[in-house]
Amino acid sequence: MPGSVSLLGGAPGIGKSTLLLQMAAAMHEAGVKVLYASGEESRDQVRLRADRLGGSAGALPFIASDRMEDVIGTADKMGPHLLCVDSIQTVALAGSGAPGGVSQVRESATRIQEYAKRSGAATVLVGHVTKGGALAGPRTLEHMVDVVLHFEGKRAAEFRLLRSSKNRFGSADEIAAFRMTDTGLDPVEDPSGLFLSDRPEGLGGSAVAVSIHGSQPILTEIQALTSVARFGSPQRMATGFPPRRLAILLAVLERRGGVPLGDADVFVNVVGGGRLTDTGADLAVIGALASSHLDRPLRGGTALVAEVGLGGELRGVSSAEARVRAAKRAGLDEVILPTAHRSALATLPGTRFMSHVGEFIDWVRAS
Repeated sequence: MPGSVSLLGGAPGIGKSTLLLQMAAAMHEAGVKVLYASGEESRDQVRLRADRLGGSAGALPFIASDRMEDVIGTADKMGPHLLCVDSIQTVALAGSGAPGGVSQVRESATRIQEYAKRSGAATVLVGHVTKGGALAGPRTLEHMVDVVLHFEGKRAAEFRLLRSSKNRFGSADEIAAFRMTDTGLDPVEDPSGLFLSDRPEGLGGSAVAVSIHGSQPILTEIQALTSVARFGSPQRMATGFPPRRLAILLAVLERRGGVPLGDADVFVNVVGGGRLTDTGADLAVIGALASSHLDRPLRGGTALVAEVGLGGELRGVSSAEARVRAAKRAGLDEVILPTAHRSALATLPGTRFMSHVGEFIDWVRAS
C-alpha cells in the first residue's frame, strides 16, 4: 500500500533478508522503482545472496549504511515507490543512541514513518526478535507500523510460514507458506496439507486438526503423550497450543469423557512448529490425548473439527465447509464435525457428526 510501513520479524537465519530481497527483485522486474538499504550487511554480502537468487536481484539499487540520514537522503534523491530497510535495529539517527536501543529504534521508526507518509513510498522494515519470539524493541514499534508480519519455522526444516498479526488494509491472521531451496524461497500454492507428509500410520496420540488462519484452512497434526507421573505434581506441557486451553480440555476430558488424566504427565505438540489458537482444534487435542491414554490409534484418514464446551458438548465452528474441502484435498476420507453442521453439510461425502465428548470417546474406544 503506498505510504504504508510494514514490519517483518523473525528468528535469526530464518530467511527474512532472503524473502525481502526476493520481493524487492520481483517488484523491480514489474517496473516498480525500488531502493534496498542494509545496515547489517555490506554490498558484497548482499551481492552473494542476490547471485544465488538470480533474476534481477543483483540489479537492485542498493545502499549499505547504518545511518538513517543516509538512507532517507538517498531515498529523497531517488524517489522509490518501495523502500526496504534491513533492519530497523541496525540503522540509527545521529545522537539517538547505540543501534538496537529503545530510543534509537523508536526515533528511527518515527523518521521512516514520516518519510513514508510524506513521499507515498511503501516501506518494509526487517525487525529482530527476542529469545521469546517477540519483536525486539519498544512495543510502540508495532503500534506505529501499518502491517506486522512474522516469518516462522525451524532453521533445519524446509518450510517457512509468513503470518500477519496486524493489517490496517486487510484481514489479519492470514498465512502464506514457503519452501526454502538452494535458490531462495518458493511459495507453496496450497499449504492446507503441508504438515501431514511425515505423519506416521497407526500411532496412538496423533490427530489431525483443520484450523482457520485468516481465510485459509490449514491441516495440522497434533501429537499427545500421556504417562503416569512418577515425581511430584503431574506435568502439563504444550508446544504451539495455549496452556490454559489445554487445562480446560483436560478437565472436560476427565469429567465429561471419563478419561482420567489427573495423575498423568501430559505433553502436547503441534507438529511443524505452528501455533494453534483456533478453538476448532479442540476436538483434535481431545482426540490425541484420548488416543494416547487409551493406546488406541485413531482411524487413518480422519480429521477432527469442533470446539469443545465445558459441558462436553461439541460446538459449531466457522468456515466448516471450507475445512471439510481442505481435508478432502489433502487426501483424508472422513471429517468428524459437531451435529450443529449436519443440516448444512450432511450431503458432503465423508462427514460424520457427533454431539458430545462422551460419544467421541466411545468412537475412539471402538477404533
